Amino acid sequence: MIGDRWGVTNSEILRSYPCDDFVSSPVLQAWRGVRVEAPAAAVWPWVAQVRIAPYSYDWIDNLGHRSPRQLVGLPEPRVGEAFTTAGGRKCGRIVSVDPGKQLTGTIMGAFMSYVLVPEEQNTTRLLLKVVMQTTRWAALGLSVGDLAMARRQLLNLKQLAERRQHQGKATG
Repeated sequence: MIGDRWGVTNSEILRSYPCDDFVSSPVLQAWRGVRVEAPAAAVWPWVAQVRIAPYSYDWIDNLGHRSPRQLVGLPEPRVGEAFTTAGGRKCGRIVSVDPGKQLTGTIMGAFMSYVLVPEEQNTTRLLLKVVMQTTRWAALGLSVGDLAMARRQLLNLKQLAERRQHQGKATG
């Protein structure tokens, strides 16, 4: 499908994601990934912070309000809590969480898993998989739209985690 992959390897597409447990025969499957020059422990708080802001194109999905550029010290996410916030409104819900490793939520009929895979030399693969049961034509449109939004979100989370990691090295 057009727009179903960005920044992921074949092995990352073949792996199992927590969102797979919630949609048995998805019409939409989309994978996104980015390498973060920071350990998973530095990336996780930013992933967990999607509960308060989308970190994508704020002028589109956050009514022009800028997603925070500092960590706000949220408690660990819990199943049943709101998954994200857009335009000041809580959206979706968390359906699975393994702190420091994965956060899975549902919003508007889609299920998505953010998975952190630690790598060598304090780097992390930040992976996102989206699955949804929908029509084939809707899946095509959603896949292309999600590609732009998810790409921006992952790149923003990468930048924020790396910035914090580099600041810590400079002061440490």
